[in-house]
Amino acid sequence: MEIVCVLGSPRPKGNSTTIAERFCKKAENMGARVRYFSLNELNYRGCQGCFTCKTKSDRCVLDDDLTQVLEAIMETDILVMATSVYFGSVSGQLKCLVDRTFSFMVPDFRTNPNPSRLAPGKKAVFITAQGAPEDMFRDLHTSYENYFKRYGFHESHHIRGCQIRELGDIEARPDLMELAEKTAEKLVG
Repeated sequence: MEIVCVLGSPRPKGNSTTIAERFCKKAENMGARVRYFSLNELNYRGCQGCFTCKTKSDRCVLDDDLTQVLEAIMETDILVMATSVYFGSVSGQLKCLVDRTFSFMVPDFRTNPNPSRLAPGKKAVFITAQGAPEDMFRDLHTSYENYFKRYGFHESHHIRGCQIRELGDIEARPDLMELAEKTAEKLVG
């Protein structure tokens, strides 16, 4: 089983990264192969709105460090996306990747009952860490649930850490670390 773990936090040891690493470590212990991509360490641009992926190519035509990430997502069984929540949304680093996944959509995506170029059966894990309380930004998970469905992910799981602001705050939340491990067991086992 192949897992691609996309780390959207600009902080290398951030709370969302720590949760994702716990999920991936458990999955690796169960025999999965994990490829990590820390978006903050890559050089790339956001979607240019050129629509070449709909008219002349079936892939994004930009050639930068996101090319390898997009290719890995196309080949993976499980996609893990981890991000800190800034100003009510995902990090800018992750948002640029999400915009570039527009290339995964077929040219007639608006009317096609199968709008995605991704192979069916993929699974997703969406991990967020926010300093705000639980009653804020719930809609972010609803939005990404719809994103995963539109792209044909067979199932998606969400791990949402609230009121974890400072580096290392996650260490005081064994419930989230346990949820990460249980989610890995469910998806890999």
